[in-house]
Amino acid sequence: MAAQKLLLHTCCAPCFSSVYEALRDDYEVSAAYYNPNIAPLSEYMRRLAELIVYSRKRVFKLMVEERDARGWTCAVREFRSLGERSDRCAACIRYRLDRTFRLARDLDYPVVCTTLTVSPHKDPDMINRIGKELESRYRIGFLAADFKKEGGFARSVGISRAEGFYRQAYCGCGYSRAERMRRAAGKGAESQEH
Repeated sequence: MAAQKLLLHTCCAPCFSSVYEALRDDYEVSAAYYNPNIAPLSEYMRRLAELIVYSRKRVFKLMVEERDARGWTCAVREFRSLGERSDRCAACIRYRLDRTFRLARDLDYPVVCTTLTVSPHKDPDMINRIGKELESRYRIGFLAADFKKEGGFARSVGISRAEGFYRQAYCGCGYSRAERMRRAAGKGAESQEH
């Protein structure tokens, strides 16, 4: 019997790697790269290029949706001053997963999932709640998970080292990048004071 098809929203090769390992025995996994949040464009392209190379090596189907940075910016604008794990992240994740569900509907995938819960910086309950809301709206299954558990995050770090993956220092959006730079600058000033 053929494995059930699953469309996996994917942010980057490091996050995809261990999640793919966890799912590939039970599902026919295809990756969907839809990340209009990632900025600057050079960062977006770097993550995409690495994922393309990995898709050829591991032989999985990779679909790349148009970036649509303007639509994403409008979706999160009112929350832009909020930090990581806030309503800004919820709006961002909802926007990206909604497009993934529409793609799944158009291509007849019965199940959607996301790699985002492998990150220790993301709130898996929020992500899974959004996925379940979209499951109800689109009548397409959502595989709720917390992929960082049971060594999932550590495994993604190990695969990343073995593959030589670039591991980004921020979530991806310009807001999180600016927050990361402010924190780093604050730590630098702190260490100079002591």
